[in-house]
Amino acid sequence: MGLKPVIALVTGGYSSEAEISYKSAITIDKHLDRDKYEVYKIDMTPSGWFYEHHSEKASVNKDDFSLTVSGNKIVFDAVFIGIHGTPGEDGKLQGYLDLMNIPYTSCDAATSALTFNKRYTVAVAAFSGINTARSMHLFSHSPVEAKEIAAKLSFPVFVKPNNGGSSIGMSKVNKVEDLPAALDKAFKEDTQILVEEFISGREFTVGVFKSTSGITVLPITEVVTANEFFDFEAKYKGLSKEITPADLEPEQAQSIQLTAKKVFEAFNCRGMVRIDFILNDSSKEPYMLEINTVPGQSEASVIPQQVKAMGWKLSDFYTSLIEDALSRKAH
Repeated sequence: MGLKPVIALVTGGYSSEAEISYKSAITIDKHLDRDKYEVYKIDMTPSGWFYEHHSEKASVNKDDFSLTVSGNKIVFDAVFIGIHGTPGEDGKLQGYLDLMNIPYTSCDAATSALTFNKRYTVAVAAFSGINTARSMHLFSHSPVEAKEIAAKLSFPVFVKPNNGGSSIGMSKVNKVEDLPAALDKAFKEDTQILVEEFISGREFTVGVFKSTSGITVLPITEVVTANEFFDFEAKYKGLSKEITPADLEPEQAQSIQLTAKKVFEAFNCRGMVRIDFILNDSSKEPYMLEINTVPGQSEASVIPQQVKAMGWKLSDFYTSLIEDALSRKAH
């Protein structure tokens, strides 16, 4: 093979977010620098892991994460993770790749698993001195009455599956009698759910990434949605407006960026992450909502918008992520 590093771009996954993974993979694949890297796109599905090119379809050998293509054995120098949901965002794939001693472009297994659990994320953030909303953690095996939730939290509240993303299964609930239906909807997606107090304020999201030259905070995006909150439709069906860079007073922007960097460091993040915030109307301080360790990369996604607003090409951005991963390769 050539002297170029060999990169596996992994897409697909085992959850309802696979369709988002395929959209992200189109963008990533288009902007990976083929002058610098040899790239193989691998589709990870519940029925197997496959590389398909023209008429040839090869299965990944899971013993060493290799491929045999046209009689040649392909081993990978690094993996670009483009899978939303399990197993690419919850630490499972990261743990496997650690065992194979192959570096990758995302947070490590521990951080990925922790941030995939929304409740544990806000608990660690609060412990690190980062503002978060008051919330309750519910389990399907020990249901809680709606009136018990109402006694502990103020309405409106958000009800969301604890694991997973893309706002699937999430509801905004304004009164106690609407809680049971929202709980049922969330429990269809997960055995654990989070009920979180609504914070009145403007919503922002900001990308942060690590390269060989350190941590960089991308320009901030304001999310203005036509729906009642930034749900799946608002995210993926054009019912929201994303303003990049956000129209903020310099001290507000600085406050969000400093908090985003603090979150990135507190959680020992790597690669690129996207952190969602509400700028609280009353305290004027940013409150962290959640951390996304494999943020969407489709043309409509926020990170590509922020990279362009910074004046970078996506190819340069993806190269910096790969180079950071390759710098961790054990010699």
